[in-house]
Amino acid sequence: MKALNYTPDVSAETKNLHPYRRQNDVQAPGVGFIRMRMTEHTDHAPLAGGISAADSLTLTGKVTQLSVGLAAVLVGAKLVGWILSGSVGLMASLGDSVLDLIAALTTFFAVRYAVAPPDAEHRFGHGKAEAFASLVQAGLVFASAALIGREAVQRFIHPQAVSSEGTAMSIMVVSTIGVVGLVWAQNRVLAKTGSVAVHGDRAHYLADIVCNVAALAGLAGAALFHEPRIDAVAGLVVGLWLLWGAVGVFRAAASQLMDQELGPNERNRIIALAGDDPHVLGVHQLRTRAAGPFVHIQMHMDLEPAQSLESAHRVVVAAEKRILTAFPAADILIHPDPTGRAEPHGGAFPEHYPLYVDDHDEG
Repeated sequence: MKALNYTPDVSAETKNLHPYRRQNDVQAPGVGFIRMRMTEHTDHAPLAGGISAADSLTLTGKVTQLSVGLAAVLVGAKLVGWILSGSVGLMASLGDSVLDLIAALTTFFAVRYAVAPPDAEHRFGHGKAEAFASLVQAGLVFASAALIGREAVQRFIHPQAVSSEGTAMSIMVVSTIGVVGLVWAQNRVLAKTGSVAVHGDRAHYLADIVCNVAALAGLAGAALFHEPRIDAVAGLVVGLWLLWGAVGVFRAAASQLMDQELGPNERNRIIALAGDDPHVLGVHQLRTRAAGPFVHIQMHMDLEPAQSLESAHRVVVAAEKRILTAFPAADILIHPDPTGRAEPHGGAFPEHYPLYVDDHDEG
């Protein structure tokens, strides 16, 4: 029996293609032909697990402290403004800021718990705490949108005059400037960490900017045209925007909780690093997933069957070290296979191996 030089891809179509090399295949060093998916992606997106957990916590820890502090200040300022003016738009913005504070506190603790080392009950670590925090944030945003929408509709049907517009508008302008500064800082952290928890927190504050702008428009319209329904419409717009933002936060959290594969940039990088050794004859069954600041990587590696277990172990450890240079927050598991002699593995997700044929069948 002799193994054909083919690295399988179970998702590829085989119509009108060479049976062992397919369209869009490329040859990676020491790996053989690897199927490259033609998937759109952004080159500037941070690599998952691209910085250490400690560095990630340093960045996310600082920005979450800033988030909690700003949210507390905004809640106090907007509460005073709403008491003075009775504005629905300002009330909507206040409600959003209260949820910002709750979400900021959730994120503050989640990013710290996510980097806690594995324990006896959580062998894969606690990285998914970030995704759970994002789910909490999404739920809070949904609740806020529903309450604000209900109040806005009632105020539209039964309009009430808005007072102290000048004070309320001054509070909203200062609030908007502070939130814009925080979102800028969060963008810088996300560019380096890709933290799903910070992403969810940023969604709150982006919505807060829209809340503030809508509240300003409502207050200005009510003051200029003496029509309080304008303020109610502004509150309704804010509620709809919050619903849209909640969907985005929920989808990002669900991707991690459902163990979605890393993007094509990360997977291609892992394959290239693993195969950058002439002793590595192939890589298959690559599985990846993100969990907060960490990534989990599993693969099967084809090695020369005649070598000793000690020699194979050295090849595998060297591959792990190469991958860790690009993904320092990675948990890596590599299973060595003797090329041409490996039997298919069973289990819940059976592996698809290369075909084997007799020598006399090749002619």
